[in-house]
Amino acid sequence: MNAANESAEIVGHERVVRDAAARGLDVRIVERPPAGSLGEAAQLMGIEPGDIVKTLVVKRHDGDYLFALIPGGRKISWAKLRSLVGVNKLSLPHESLALEATGYARGTITPLGSTTDWPVFADSSLVGREVAMGAGEHGYSAFVQADDLIRAFDATVADVSDPE
Repeated sequence: MNAANESAEIVGHERVVRDAAARGLDVRIVERPPAGSLGEAAQLMGIEPGDIVKTLVVKRHDGDYLFALIPGGRKISWAKLRSLVGVNKLSLPHESLALEATGYARGTITPLGSTTDWPVFADSSLVGREVAMGAGEHGYSAFVQADDLIRAFDATVADVSDPE
């Protein structure tokens, strides 16, 4: 059940919290100041850069989307993800299309509370870790156990990244 669809008035990190609760997922929302880099963001939150997860909205050739969860210090491997999805073309949409597809601005995107439940692909290096990710609005991060997040979305887990 996508909690974001239940109440369009709910915005930002409240959408994340409600969707997490509906999925039986424990999430901790932390307010944080802006950061100029991955390293600075990790330092501000007292975690390692690899514990910060980028949620990338990826456009499929058919016009649908998927989420790719990629740890900090790594980048999406287009070849690996295309092979896994079984397509020849994937791309990052313009930020206006990502907003339309999820209801979240770039830099705040998370599958939690997204206006559409797109398939989730999680990099295998996330397994067994607590991670911080977008929380639906700037100035907040959502901390969650990656294994629980993977289960909540029935995510596909695979090696879909390369070192930056």
